[in-house]
Amino acid sequence: MFLKSTEYAIRATLYIAQKGTIDEKLSIQEISKAINAPKPYTAKILQMLSTNEIVCSTPGPGGGFYMTGKARKLSMNSLLIAIGEEGFFDTCILGLSKCSDEKPCPMHIQYKPLKEKLKRMFEGKTIGSLSQKLDSGNAFVYY
Repeated sequence: MFLKSTEYAIRATLYIAQKGTIDEKLSIQEISKAINAPKPYTAKILQMLSTNEIVCSTPGPGGGFYMTGKARKLSMNSLLIAIGEEGFFDTCILGLSKCSDEKPCPMHIQYKPLKEKLKRMFEGKTIGSLSQKLDSGNAFVYY
């Protein structure tokens, strides 16, 4: 459904929300292994997340990645915006540039309500609320 980079960004964010604190910073190596992503790719994603204040980073020995309480309160939609996927819910499922209510693609009518529901779901879920589900053991994003 999402680009691979978006999937990695979501998994990395949730992993950091679950495990990373100001006192327990996480290394790129640990994060990339946990989310099953190549280290260089993970580094690029983490840089983007850090630049957009989804995660925090501290350089040098004893440094790493962590998440603040403020960032945990951000919606999952904020994460999509930070990684450049803000238009995901506005695009045609078939990738057509001119798909609209007036000129719909063959799947437009069926997909539009699902897309709107997904958008509301991402707006209504916070990073912290999903992290708590992972903590409880009732949900999984990495193994």
